[in-house]
Amino acid sequence: MRAISSLPIDAVLGDLATALAEPAGRPNAVLVAPPGAGKTTRVPLALLEAPWRGDRRIILLEPRRLAARAAAERMAATLSEAVGETVGLRVRLGSKVSARTRIEVVTEGVFARMILDDPELDGVAAVLFDEFHERSLDADLGLALALDAQGALREDLRLLAMSATLDGARVAALMGDAPVILSEGRAFPVETRHLDRDPQTRIEDAVTDAVMRALRAEPGSVLAFLPGQAEIRRTEERLSERLADFPEVDLAPLYGALDRGEQDRAVRPSPAGRRKVVLATSIAETSLTIEGVRVVVDSGLARVPVYEPDLGLTRLVTQRASRASVDQRRGRAGRTQAGICYRLWSEAATGALEPFTRPEILAADLAGLVLDCAAWGVADPTTLPFLDPPPAPALAEARALLIGLDALDGDGRLTPSGRALRALPLPPRLARMVVSAAENGREAARHAADLAAVLVERGLGGDAVDLTERVERYRRDRSGRAEDMRRLAAGWARMAVGMVAPAGGETPDTGTLLALAYPDRIARARGRPGEYVLANGRGAALDPAAGLAREPFLAVAEIVGKASAARILAAAPIALPAIEALFADRIEARTRVEFDPEARSLRARAQRRLGAVSLAERILPVPPDADSAAILARGLAGLGIGALPWSKAAQQWRERVMFLRSAEGEPWPDLSDSHLAETLPDWLGPHLAGLTRLDEIGADRLSDALHDLVPWSLRARLDAEAPTHIEVPTGSRIPVDYAAEGGPVLAVRVQELFGLTRHPTIGGGTVPLVLHLLSPAQRPIQITRDLPGFWRGSWAAVRADMRGQYPRHPWPEDPTTAPPTRRAKPRGT
Repeated sequence: MRAISSLPIDAVLGDLATALAEPAGRPNAVLVAPPGAGKTTRVPLALLEAPWRGDRRIILLEPRRLAARAAAERMAATLSEAVGETVGLRVRLGSKVSARTRIEVVTEGVFARMILDDPELDGVAAVLFDEFHERSLDADLGLALALDAQGALREDLRLLAMSATLDGARVAALMGDAPVILSEGRAFPVETRHLDRDPQTRIEDAVTDAVMRALRAEPGSVLAFLPGQAEIRRTEERLSERLADFPEVDLAPLYGALDRGEQDRAVRPSPAGRRKVVLATSIAETSLTIEGVRVVVDSGLARVPVYEPDLGLTRLVTQRASRASVDQRRGRAGRTQAGICYRLWSEAATGALEPFTRPEILAADLAGLVLDCAAWGVADPTTLPFLDPPPAPALAEARALLIGLDALDGDGRLTPSGRALRALPLPPRLARMVVSAAENGREAARHAADLAAVLVERGLGGDAVDLTERVERYRRDRSGRAEDMRRLAAGWARMAVGMVAPAGGETPDTGTLLALAYPDRIARARGRPGEYVLANGRGAALDPAAGLAREPFLAVAEIVGKASAARILAAAPIALPAIEALFADRIEARTRVEFDPEARSLRARAQRRLGAVSLAERILPVPPDADSAAILARGLAGLGIGALPWSKAAQQWRERVMFLRSAEGEPWPDLSDSHLAETLPDWLGPHLAGLTRLDEIGADRLSDALHDLVPWSLRARLDAEAPTHIEVPTGSRIPVDYAAEGGPVLAVRVQELFGLTRHPTIGGGTVPLVLHLLSPAQRPIQITRDLPGFWRGSWAAVRADMRGQYPRHPWPEDPTTAPPTRRAKPRGT
């Protein structure tokens, strides 16, 4: 064994051993130790000597393969051994274990399958959850299952949650009030410098400027945190152009989709006389020590998956990193010496960050979790000891998906088909794809397994949107990572073929296979090239210049962005006959009647639809039924009340009703524009039977519909209290204008009112008409609401003026006694 230097964690190893040796209750503990304390590699080795271990194994869980490999290699080197001896590694690609192995470093996803396959964890003495603060879905599930197994099957199983930034009290309570052990750690001082980024500056440009500033001002290597692979590549391009003055600096990207060799190049120490700039995602926040780094540049951003249960889609969202995350990143600069951290935001903004990263269980697709819980014998995952219960909407969506995949029955129990899907270490959708493809034989199963490999192992086959192209590149790839993945995929295919009775047949193309996994993401082109609508109702687009952009139908595997600007990241073309054959039982044939606002008419189409996607349609005559009438009415409402064929009589009738409503309120109906438009299907719809166009609606039909709004009991009152005309002393019937401002108006020549001593009224004598008194030429000479008062008062002045203008018309001194007339005086009088 190599000589072991002292590490801060050594001071609490005794307390930890005591806590885990406690025979009463659950022998659990929580260890909180800052970065660099040595918990990841020192604790498992220290526990090897614990009496309770016997000859059983210790399982150390890591959130990522890179961290798992690094931890295994460092512990093995401490023992002067190779990985696979005392310290083993169990990950999706590259497991190394032997009969001698006593410490297994495994990824969280691998452990979830281990405990589901062996609930008693036979031969396991302790499970250590490293970096538990990251709160991955697999870690939360693994701890919930381990606690459940401990309570029912394995009281002697030791469980330890370890983290640098963790709400220790909450986790301790979940683990049966476990003791919390704190290590002070030994971080070197880190100076924090804030560079408040202009929001208009691209993050790649801001990080590039900060890295160049650091290289000029500080010795040592630089670790820069960016949200994702795309930003890393763009930053790498910018830095490559500006590093001519720094020939001793190497650029090293670091993210999950890289080959092991490239990841190792980023992590291992730089050669003497050289330094490097590591451009990393959050993969470098924890568990890794990158030798030589003393400067951190933090963009302050992270990319996280957010699941949308209503659409069954997971989209990647770029957001502010949590305070715990940025503290972890800052700590990277002080692991081996005093360092500097450049933060691309203001100092005040740090206080507004979320304290911890949101647990994945609150924003993830829970289909895999629900399937695993069903395999555990639990139909309701909320009954398991989760630190944060899974959200009800996501659980409901997951159950619906699994029932649709025939993986669960209506009571949430695992079906035989579900057991087959669980046997494959793949997400449920992809497992269904591989098993279904196996029914066509080995070649079909292998094609599906290769497609699944490309989808679960990011970066394989490149990043082309067309998955057919990605699969072909992956098959030609001779890298060790691709070779390992092909062996794994071949195993999936063999397993799937062994689960079914292959009937033979043609090997489905990539699009057909994708449709088996994502039937809700069948997409049809609409409008311009590259624009699509998915079967789940969502719209999405890809680059109009892309090769897939003119395909009529796509099967979509991955989509990113919000509904208003969703982008297709991975898809393949699929032919209409394949859709028809795959989903014959889901395709709905129906007649669809719609209102065309431009033509102002109904259109009827016979459609075959898969969800929101129309597969085929043809024009039909509009059926003359009540449903069509209602659709026409709703369409007309959208055009507005003014589009209807109003006659003068219908308009005046409406105004008369509104006059009485304004005077009395109920029971007179509301005939305002807004209310008529809102209720148009109710009052006009029944009168539209057999009609298909706006121009088929005559004024009489509209009037009939309006009249039906006034009960019979009110119609007599309408004529009596809001008459259409008023008879004046000459016998003329003068129309009343109910639309005039200020009240109903009667416009009449003044001579026709001679002899009238009472002011005309309506509304049962309660509302005086506004009289517009006209000259013989029909021009206004006076407006009054008091005709007797006018006769007594201003008539004299009006008479004097009018006699001069119209000498042939009578202008008596006392109009109350003069005979009314429509005519001028006879000649000669």
